[in-house]
Amino acid sequence: MKHKIIISLLFMSQLLFSQADINTVIKGGELLLSGLSVLKISKSNAKKDSKVIESVCVKNKLTDRITFRIEGKNEEGDEFKRELVIPIDGKECLFVLPKGIYTYEIVLTNKEIYKKGEYKFEYEMVITVKDE
Repeated sequence: MKHKIIISLLFMSQLLFSQADINTVIKGGELLLSGLSVLKISKSNAKKDSKVIESVCVKNKLTDRITFRIEGKNEEGDEFKRELVIPIDGKECLFVLPKGIYTYEIVLTNKEIYKKGEYKFEYEMVITVKDE
């Protein structure tokens, strides 16, 4: 029984022996981290150079259904109009919205304009409509 314990301890010590020293592990970690940072930089530059926004979402936190109207012109001067009907506690999104300055209206079910304004859309966002 003692021999089995001694043999198993010797065998486990060989398994637990490190294959690399701490410097090699640190260098490997640095290489991995620098590779990930290069990927992140290239991905963020691609989004900045894009002429469209992947998504703009509108959340409704009011007690009634709303209509979100947006209109404007993109950088080339093409007209853009969209209308979203958003239920109570709902969320609707616009996908592939050209970057630019747009006017928006939030209309209640009784046709009353709740909010109206102008906004420059440059990046993805979620707009939350709630009582003030």
